[in-house]
Amino acid sequence: MNTTVALNKSIKLFYGSKENPFLAPRGVFFTGKHLIVSDTGQNRIFIWKVSPNGLPSSTHQSPDIVLGHADETGTGRNDGKQAAADTLHYPSGVWSNDEKLIVADAWNHRVLIWHSFPKMHGQPADVVLGQKDFANTQPNTKGVNSTPKANSLYWPYGVFSDGKSLWIADTGNRRVLYFDSIPTENFTKAEEVIGQKSFEQRDYNPQNAIWPYSVKVSKSGELAITDTSYYRVLLWKNWQAAFNENAHIILGQKNFEGNGQNQHSFFPQAHTLNWCYDTAFGEEGIWVADTGNSRIVGWNALPDHNNETATKLIGQENYTSGSENMNSIQAADESLYWPFSLCSYQGELYIADTGNHRIIIRKERDY
Repeated sequence: MNTTVALNKSIKLFYGSKENPFLAPRGVFFTGKHLIVSDTGQNRIFIWKVSPNGLPSSTHQSPDIVLGHADETGTGRNDGKQAAADTLHYPSGVWSNDEKLIVADAWNHRVLIWHSFPKMHGQPADVVLGQKDFANTQPNTKGVNSTPKANSLYWPYGVFSDGKSLWIADTGNRRVLYFDSIPTENFTKAEEVIGQKSFEQRDYNPQNAIWPYSVKVSKSGELAITDTSYYRVLLWKNWQAAFNENAHIILGQKNFEGNGQNQHSFFPQAHTLNWCYDTAFGEEGIWVADTGNSRIVGWNALPDHNNETATKLIGQENYTSGSENMNSIQAADESLYWPFSLCSYQGELYIADTGNHRIIIRKERDY
C-alpha cells in the first residue's frame, strides 16, 4: 500500500486582512484570477485579485472586494439590518468562473448569484434562490416545519457549477438540488433532486445523504456528496446516475447502514472519517476534508469499492492520529484544526483551516 504523509514543503499560510483577519472561514475557492474566501464567522466574503507575484504575496493582505458589508470592518449578521441583496448570514460554499459568483448564504436559507463578477465592496447580488425575494430568510420560505419545495432551501451549505448547470447541497432538507442552467430569476425551481423521491419529501434514509454538506463534480463527470453526519462520502461514477441510483461507492463506511465516527473506533484509521465536510477532485484522485480528525485524506485514483484505504495524508503524522494541530496548542505550517473546505486548482490545494482561522495553499504532491 502506498501511504504518504505531509511535510512542510512550499506551504503558504494566509490570514486575510491584518486589521480584520479571518474568523472561522468555511469556504475557499480559487479560479486562477481570484481567491474567494467565505469569512463565515464574520458574515462576509473576501475576494483577492491575482497579483503578478502570486497570491497571496504575504501572510496578511487586505481584500480587493468585500461582500456582505460596505467595507472590511463590518462583521454583523446581515450587516445589522434586515436581509437584503447585499447582506450575508453565515456564508459557506462558494463557486466562481471569474464571470459569475455563487454563494451559499446558509443561515439566510438562500443561495445568491452575481451574474457579473463583483467589482466593488458591498455589491448586491443579482439573483436569490430559495426565497421569493431578498428580504425573506425563513427555512423553506415559511418556517422550520414547512414542507420543502422545488424552489425552497433549508441551510444550503454547498454549491457547485460547471459553468452551465448548478448543484446545491440543500443540507437541512437532506437533498441536493440540480438546475439545468444557472438561474437568472429569483425563486427558480430546480429540475431534479438527489436524495429524495420528490421535492416535497424530507425522508431519513441511510441509502441517501443524511446531511449533505458539500457537492462536487469532477471534470470527467464523477459526483461526490459529502454526508457529514454519517461520516462518509457518497460517490457516483457519473453525475446523471445520481437522480435514479444509489451511490456507487462509499468512502468512510463499509455499507449504507454504517454511520459510526471512525467506524465506532476511538482512533481514526486510513479508511475512516469523522465529521467530514468537503471533497475536492484533485490533480489525481480525490481529497476529503476529514474535519473531525483535523486532517485531509486522499486517494491517488477514484476508489472503486467501499471503505477503500486512503493513500495520502495531510495534517497528521500518521493515520491513527486525529488531534487538533498534532497534539499541539499552537498551529504549525503542516498542522490542521478542523479543515472545512477544499479547492484544487492546477496541482495546488487550497484549504480553509477553519479552527486556525487561516487559508493554507500547498502543492498537491508535497506530501
